[in-house]
Amino acid sequence: MNPNDAFRAEVEANIDGLMEDTDLQALSRVWIREATPYKWSYNFSWFGRPAIQLPNDAWALQELVWKVRPDLIIETGIAHGGSLIYSASLLALLDLCDATEKGEMLDPRKPKRKVLGIDIDIRQHNRDAIEAHPLFPRIEMIEGSSIAEETITKVREMASGYKRILVCLDSNHTHDHVLAELEAYAPMVTPESYCIVFDTLIEDTPAWLGGERPWGPGNSPKSAVHAYLKNNPDFEIDSRIDKKLLITVAPDGFLKRIG
Repeated sequence: MNPNDAFRAEVEANIDGLMEDTDLQALSRVWIREATPYKWSYNFSWFGRPAIQLPNDAWALQELVWKVRPDLIIETGIAHGGSLIYSASLLALLDLCDATEKGEMLDPRKPKRKVLGIDIDIRQHNRDAIEAHPLFPRIEMIEGSSIAEETITKVREMASGYKRILVCLDSNHTHDHVLAELEAYAPMVTPESYCIVFDTLIEDTPAWLGGERPWGPGNSPKSAVHAYLKNNPDFEIDSRIDKKLLITVAPDGFLKRIG
């Protein structure tokens, strides 16, 4: 076995061990529960914009972007725009790698790959900051409910010209809303790519952590994921991702399209 294969085998064995260590998995959930009241995920930014994501989940996304090589990433939920900027930077790196391998010139103002963000309320100060960012040429935004038929139609039209699509769902976290998003956007995911459903951890945390928000255990992204999978066998949970992360908001949330 060559050194690279040996290292990959070691990593796979590490992950096998993590998946079997239920105490460590439980301890990780306790850590997140204790950090959540301090809004720990709010404390990070990417290229100048607040991202409101856990660093581990961002790391997992870049691994998937390199693996899938998407030319379109669809994201529901924009907030301050940090996640859009992050995804745009990953796609920029893919374009740079492609151009380097082919010996081609790259025009960063005319990118082939794009990020499409959807939010029911894109606040003006956030829109202004996103549009002023150097990575904005890679970003498109739609303001409207992610589950409104008008919005879904626009997304389908924009997605029709792309060959490899990855989806991230991170807006309203109620069961019904996430299930409707899955039904609308998961079919746009191309084979061997992923639909990432964020904040599935809500199902596994005390209801009081959600405050006055309308979601909680039994009414969460994870309950929506499991309801969706019952009737959609072309997707499966890639449990190796969230188990190796330990600290993640997306347990059972990394869905791989296998059909």
